[in-house]
Amino acid sequence: MSESAQGLALVISAPSGAGKSTLVRRLLQAYPRFTFSVSCTTRAPRQGERDGREYHFLSRQRFEELIRQGSFAEWAEVHGNLYGTPLESVEAILGRGGHIVFDIDVQGARQLRSTLSGGVFVFILPPSVQELENRLAGRGSDADSIIARRLEDARKELEEAPAFDYWIVNDDLDRAFQELCCVYRAETCRSKRNPELHERLLRGAVDSS
Repeated sequence: MSESAQGLALVISAPSGAGKSTLVRRLLQAYPRFTFSVSCTTRAPRQGERDGREYHFLSRQRFEELIRQGSFAEWAEVHGNLYGTPLESVEAILGRGGHIVFDIDVQGARQLRSTLSGGVFVFILPPSVQELENRLAGRGSDADSIIARRLEDARKELEEAPAFDYWIVNDDLDRAFQELCCVYRAETCRSKRNPELHERLLRGAVDSS
């Protein structure tokens, strides 16, 4: 992908239960310019989820076919299910200067570093591992064996945090959201994201002289 014509790709990762999906939803509500990257997955829909909104729900056979066709910007197997980001839709959004936000696991983020040259990577941290366990157990939707596996995966995912550009500790949702907004605002002010601004100002100065 060419960086000069790209919008902002904000990649947000966290261990399960850290609250990244809630933060992403609030970001989308606050900044309508963002498009949510709807991933494909082979897992079953949860209560209230709708195909094409939270995820594109696919059979494993269809997902594996798309892998062979090179249709994903990234894909990974997480908790026994396959997840992937459709490449064509991402390129279209960024190519027209749109902003896109990814709610994605650390494996997917690792692949996106090579796919999105101008991506901004944010890791959401829980206040503690104990609090993470409390949050997972408090969902009441997963069996103990699934919670135990997610905690084991979470410890491995936390080891990936140093590879991210920004860390946000979600001990207070409002404060974490404000910090995420600060990241977004700062990144949109980077000179490399507004290359035409300087040239336009200079042209204006010459034309008015």
